Amino acid sequence: MSGLNASLGYFVAVVIFAASVRTLVRKWPRFTFILEFASSFMLVACWLEVQTIVEVGEWAGGLGPDVTVTMLFVLLLTHGVICGGTSGNPTLAVQGFLQLEATTLLTLLAVVAQFLGAHLALLVAVYYWGLELTDMHMIKNLMARECSTSLLVSLLQGFFTECVCALIFHLVHLNLRRRSALIRVPLIAVLLTFLSHTARGYTSAYMNPSLAYGLTFHCPGFTFTEYAVVYWLGSLTGMTLALLLYMGHIPRIFAKNLLYFQKTRFRVPKADKAEKKKQ
Repeated sequence: MSGLNASLGYFVAVVIFAASVRTLVRKWPRFTFILEFASSFMLVACWLEVQTIVEVGEWAGGLGPDVTVTMLFVLLLTHGVICGGTSGNPTLAVQGFLQLEATTLLTLLAVVAQFLGAHLALLVAVYYWGLELTDMHMIKNLMARECSTSLLVSLLQGFFTECVCALIFHLVHLNLRRRSALIRVPLIAVLLTFLSHTARGYTSAYMNPSLAYGLTFHCPGFTFTEYAVVYWLGSLTGMTLALLLYMGHIPRIFAKNLLYFQKTRFRVPKADKAEKKKQ
């Protein structure tokens, strides 16, 4: 239980930091991309600790799978509530760009900020593990250089898994984006938890390039390029397919709807039709 208390204290500290950054940045609208930095930092820093509990806590701290799944859901729910309109997910930033909702410069700044937040989160987590506050963290500190990769299948299987999971996630996200936050945030948290738990034996279904960078790119077993193909290209492919299926086209690339026939919104009144026939 002491190990769980230490983890909860770590989570609270990370959440307070992210919330403080968001509160300060709101005073300077020009630096809104920093909100993506805080969002990515919070998500990666907390998920790294959840990953530690999954890898070590189940046998060193007596924490079962039910605890880890619950903690992951609470993390995603808290992230959705606190971070609001920012996702900390580069694929969602690129999706906004493809939908003509963001400029090239703002998209690049957001993506760079997200990866910087993920990298800082990794450094903070490694420092936290180095304090060895509990037996679980002592073991994790010893394992830090030889961490277990999340990619447990071949590149083709991994790419397909991330692509399909990203396709499902983005389709649901596109359909819920205009719904109330009271409905959208819990449903997205449930979906992400379900996909991550289901794909645990494959890729863990991160569906987030910056999250994958912070959680598994530094682990041995695959090269940086191989990780990028699965977690970056796979997620981007799934997002692009979801956008194409949802809208029928990619606004940034194709102006014409490629999949769906759009009916005209205006109809000729019946009275006008009758007059034309008489004439």
